[in-house]
Amino acid sequence: MSFKSSFTSRRVQCPQGAEMKESVVFINRTAKVVKGGRRFGFTALVVTGDGAGHVGFGLGKSGEVPLAITKGGEQAKKAMIKVPLQGTTIPHDVIGKFGPTKVVLLPGKPGTGVIAGAAVRAIAEAAGIKDIRTKVIGSNNPNNVLAAAMEGLLRLRTPETIAKGRGVPLNEVGYQSA
Repeated sequence: MSFKSSFTSRRVQCPQGAEMKESVVFINRTAKVVKGGRRFGFTALVVTGDGAGHVGFGLGKSGEVPLAITKGGEQAKKAMIKVPLQGTTIPHDVIGKFGPTKVVLLPGKPGTGVIAGAAVRAIAEAAGIKDIRTKVIGSNNPNNVLAAAMEGLLRLRTPETIAKGRGVPLNEVGYQSA
């Protein structure tokens, strides 16, 4: 299953009335050489989330930085997904892959904090994950790292959804009955 198809299947609408946090992960300047000199353009990678399990990222392009950031924010709101949380962390270990990049996401015990690089940290904080450990393997291109982290978050499932899919009830502790 490709990233695009799985990404669109779990997409959710931007929560109404929710306080959205936007963070700029990376700004890149591009140059096009023309007869009169160089024309500069800018791209901005923006992560948006409500801190309650909704997060998305977008890439905005423009001739000016503020406009690129605005466009990236709009793209991020359109690409929102719901992340299943278990308290302040994620339910289980997961590896997200995108191109040459792998992002390993591991749940953290309370008090661990967000142990992550800039790109994955932005996604974790925007989603409201307070305790997580991560490792980027392969390319550390911010675009690929964000896509791989989102792919990993899309693979997360709660014990309730797994039990429902198997048709097995859960007891109070959260494990299947014997």
